[in-house]
Amino acid sequence: MKRIALTLLLGLSLPALADRLPLPTDTPASYKAECGSCHIAYPPALLAAGDWQRVMAGLNKHYGSDAALDDKNRQEITAFLKRHAGDAGRLGRAGEPPRITQTARFVHKHHEVPQKFWRDPRVKSAANCEACHQRAAEGSYSEREISIPELRE
Repeated sequence: MKRIALTLLLGLSLPALADRLPLPTDTPASYKAECGSCHIAYPPALLAAGDWQRVMAGLNKHYGSDAALDDKNRQEITAFLKRHAGDAGRLGRAGEPPRITQTARFVHKHHEVPQKFWRDPRVKSAANCEACHQRAAEGSYSEREISIPELRE
């Protein structure tokens, strides 16, 4: 009976754990400073290692911007991202160039969001997690904490 109760309790807690993606404790300051200066410092688990490798290899044309880094910072951040990357099989393909918003996981979690929300000037794009996930910078993506701009008015 205890085993059944423990299994049930653990199973019920898994969805809550899936909504928590804090940055790992060994996150380099360079990652927070360099990547977090233009957008949220995304949790590494949101892309697979190969996708992070391609993102970091193309920083000179990073989604329309030049985000090139010196070799030391690039190597440190690349190693960190690959070390804490998500499971490629669970995430799905991220496209070319790799985008978190194109992974099967992201699409599954956001399939009910109408396209008009992504184009809202307060949101700008699906990559702007903080527009709706108010605690995304803290690693919380709980559905209970979502606040859609259009509905805040």
